[in-house]
Amino acid sequence: MIPFLHLGPITIPTFGLMVAIGLLVAAYVLQADFNRRREHLDAYRPKESDDEGLLRRLARQSHNDEGFLIIGIAGIAGLLGAKIYHALQDPQTWRTELISRFGFAWFGGLIGGFVALVYLARLFGIPMLEFMDICSPAASVGYAIGRIGYLLFRDVDYGVATKLPCGMRFPNGLMPTTDRVHPTPIYEFLIWLLIAVVLWQMGKKATNGEAPGRVFCDYLILTGIARFLIEFIRINPRSFFGMSNAQVASLVSIAAGAILLFWPPRSSFPAK
Repeated sequence: MIPFLHLGPITIPTFGLMVAIGLLVAAYVLQADFNRRREHLDAYRPKESDDEGLLRRLARQSHNDEGFLIIGIAGIAGLLGAKIYHALQDPQTWRTELISRFGFAWFGGLIGGFVALVYLARLFGIPMLEFMDICSPAASVGYAIGRIGYLLFRDVDYGVATKLPCGMRFPNGLMPTTDRVHPTPIYEFLIWLLIAVVLWQMGKKATNGEAPGRVFCDYLILTGIARFLIEFIRINPRSFFGMSNAQVASLVSIAAGAILLFWPPRSSFPAK
């Protein structure tokens, strides 16, 4: 574990560094998805208005940098949501947790990022389901890289003891252990990268006119299943029917994705 990088007088927390790298890579992936859909997305571009605000003006003027604007706003909203959700899970310590450098809940990040993306979809004038399709592969990539930050920064986000060769020891973790345990952040890094590849390949069909929403639905289902299963080897406390909070949130994600799969199909392209 390497919680800090020391570059002369500069100290850089590796968790923040990996989050920043995750957001940057996610922005490139998102921009690439915008670029391959450019032909019909340009028809959605907001028209000039006399009373438009700053964000509306940026949305209208952006042409080759939508991904970076969207990730910048949604990334900040996701981090805030993750921190607030984590802090509110414990009424006794929420004030302390809110200003702590540690503790970011996946489901809170999903909620915060989702709310921001709903707003941004309206801002860019793109139908929400199609907008979510575009953002799904980037969200998977950003999450995957962010998990490595947990591993480097000595968080307690590892799993139960294991005899498998992949087991790791965390003698200097926030909850030290000399037992070999599941390095769950590494598992998530690999799984979420695989999900991102699958979603990216699915997105190719959308450029051929497939109704929007399928990529986003599969994002909700696949990431929900992955997080639900990985919680079985985590040390998180159980609450609802023997499940952790993250497992309950995962079931909500899976259910939402499954319901949306039966949503009435809509045309993916704007009217000419």
